[in-house]
Amino acid sequence: MKMEDDELRQALAVLDAYNAQLEALNRQVRLLQVSLEDTTRAREAFKALAAAEEGDEVLIPVGASSYVPAKITGKKKAIVGIGNRLAAEKDLDEAVAFMEGTVSEISLALREAVGALDEIEKMASELTMAVQNEYKYRQLTAQ
Repeated sequence: MKMEDDELRQALAVLDAYNAQLEALNRQVRLLQVSLEDTTRAREAFKALAAAEEGDEVLIPVGASSYVPAKITGKKKAIVGIGNRLAAEKDLDEAVAFMEGTVSEISLALREAVGALDEIEKMASELTMAVQNEYKYRQLTAQ
């Protein structure tokens, strides 16, 4: 396929835009992965606390692979982050359910972001091949 100079410049501009989108989507995917891991850890901690009996000793995760020993009291409540720097007190079963919903939402967003990433990578790859073929064609015809 022969491209005119304007078409080649336009293709290069589109490739730049694709690369910018790929960088943004890669950042989004990384953030979603971290958020999913964090939410999954919180859900599992709430499940363990809900299953514990009063007086049981447990290790409470505080982040950075660090834990604090604690004894379970009769109060089965947790303070749960519900978004936008807001938190609410919930029963542990409610906290588990909330985290399960959040895990589902984050998982869906992650799948969608990965799908968009794959689609843009495919389009960028196809356009890169076309641009490379045009450069090769121009080199051959210039001789």
